[in-house]
Amino acid sequence: MRSINILGTTFKKRVIFMAMMTLMGAFAVKASTPRAEYPRPQFERSQWLNLNGTWTYTFDFGKSGDARDFRNSKGFDDKILVPFCPESKLSGVEHTDFINCMWYQRTISVPAAWAGKKILLHFGAVDYEATIYINGKEVMQHFGTGSSFEMDITKYVPAGQSANLVVRVVDNLRSGMQPGGKQCWNYYSGGCDYTRTTGIWQTVWLEPVSAQGLKNVFAIPDIDQQQLVVRPEFYGEANGNTLTVQVLDGKKVVATKTANAVNGSNLVLSIKKPKLWSPESPFLYDVKYIVKDAAGKVIDEVSSYAGMRKIHCADGYFYLNNKPYFQRLVLDQGYYPDGIWTAPTDEALKHDIEMSKAVGFNGARLHQKAFEERYYYWADKLGYICWGEQASWGTNVNNQEATGNFLREWTDLVVRDRNHPCIVTWTPLNETWGAQAGTYVRFVQDLYNQTKAIDPTRPVNDASGDGHVKTDIWSVHDYTREYDKLVENHTFRNGAPHYRNMAGKDYLAEWEGQPYMIDEFGGLGWIPKAERSNSWGYGAQIETEDEFFEILEKEIDAIKACKNVVGFCYTQITDVEQEKNGVYYYDRRPKFDAAKWKAIFEKIPSIIEK
Repeated sequence: MRSINILGTTFKKRVIFMAMMTLMGAFAVKASTPRAEYPRPQFERSQWLNLNGTWTYTFDFGKSGDARDFRNSKGFDDKILVPFCPESKLSGVEHTDFINCMWYQRTISVPAAWAGKKILLHFGAVDYEATIYINGKEVMQHFGTGSSFEMDITKYVPAGQSANLVVRVVDNLRSGMQPGGKQCWNYYSGGCDYTRTTGIWQTVWLEPVSAQGLKNVFAIPDIDQQQLVVRPEFYGEANGNTLTVQVLDGKKVVATKTANAVNGSNLVLSIKKPKLWSPESPFLYDVKYIVKDAAGKVIDEVSSYAGMRKIHCADGYFYLNNKPYFQRLVLDQGYYPDGIWTAPTDEALKHDIEMSKAVGFNGARLHQKAFEERYYYWADKLGYICWGEQASWGTNVNNQEATGNFLREWTDLVVRDRNHPCIVTWTPLNETWGAQAGTYVRFVQDLYNQTKAIDPTRPVNDASGDGHVKTDIWSVHDYTREYDKLVENHTFRNGAPHYRNMAGKDYLAEWEGQPYMIDEFGGLGWIPKAERSNSWGYGAQIETEDEFFEILEKEIDAIKACKNVVGFCYTQITDVEQEKNGVYYYDRRPKFDAAKWKAIFEKIPSIIEK
């Protein structure tokens, strides 16, 4: 997969065209199979079956469905379009009050050609507690806001047969025991909180896999030693099985390695003079994983890709490919007017990244939501660095049960997403300003240590907006507009930072030379007069375009003047419901000429000259 240049002279026209198409319904969802694309493009098999589309459902506000034998239902009275949550317009339901319990149902059929294979049922995401039944028998229970999960249903649905699939969902958003992100705890959206997401909100699909097929890999690029290190995990092992890994540049095989197909092995593939991945040149190598049995028969084949790039922090800088790199990030909350947490189409995911790059950002802090794998695919392909974050708001960080729930899901997300070159930082928490000594400190230490154990190749920003306990990046939030005040806040005194969001907390860490970033600032509102009574942005109302860009430029000039600041994150890429401080409107229409934004944000170049 080669890089795509999206910043040519025609891009301005494309942004306008895409915004018009959004308004005209060009991202309209096909009711037969919405979101029909393969949901896991970095680990793709040729055979699969998309289960998106029309399901039946019912709400169960009294949680009496078990007593009423809903697990054996052959169809509920109402219909919903999966994978869109019932709160969304695209679901066809649009029920925006709290949903503490609901049930889904549909028939599934396993192709006869899949005989002899392990049949896997995948859920991209279900918020929050999901219990899966097939023909009335409980198959699995999963807890998570945005993590993916799978189950082996071979013994429940033989190949060539059909079965009844029922899903029970329980969502206790206001319990404090589960992650919720920006889902509002009140009936109406308000402040920084928006419409809720309940139940299935990502693709559901079936897949046949060999009993000794490849379960996952950890593909580690090492540009210093010019090699790609692959650590595979298999569903099962058998004597004589082999795994072959091929790395391709177009159709040319540039590296290949074969080893016994056993868990815990390392395959080291030498790639001489590798083409590096970066936002400026997002080159991707295609990768093939081929599993053969002792007789040499192919029993599993997976298509993937890898980006050769290196991330590390040293001397107060963030480095990309051994060069100090300034991160010009934008806050992206991943909300859509019609799909809430679910993008209406794959093209909509791609377009969000394109329009962000068009105004001068080289990446995004993906905020308070576990983004889907196809978003990361487009970020990999288009050249767009990302901070991976979880929907931490709503979790009582002072409660051991709540933090345990969070930690278990977070580790699943890190394992799922760690092969994407676009992800350059893990940042599990946001603004933990109600934290106290005790459970919180242990929680953050565990988060950091377990993240590093799973993926030692990336820095961890433990808690965005201070609340730091153990961190590789020192991040703070500051929505100050005034140039002099911003410079004062972020100019080091006696060789160290003095600005904190959580000052006077003895249990928090002190700065130890980490890269210093303002990972929230700006948030300048541009609000039509008719909407000002129920909308907001940070700071006083701005009346003219000239005033708007004068304020923005002074903020960027102030950050540029602070020599110890090595990255920023501007709030935010689009308006979200009542919060109207986006670069674009909620429906993705541009507010101002992209060239004006780009000229200001790019006053700070990506490559830092020490």
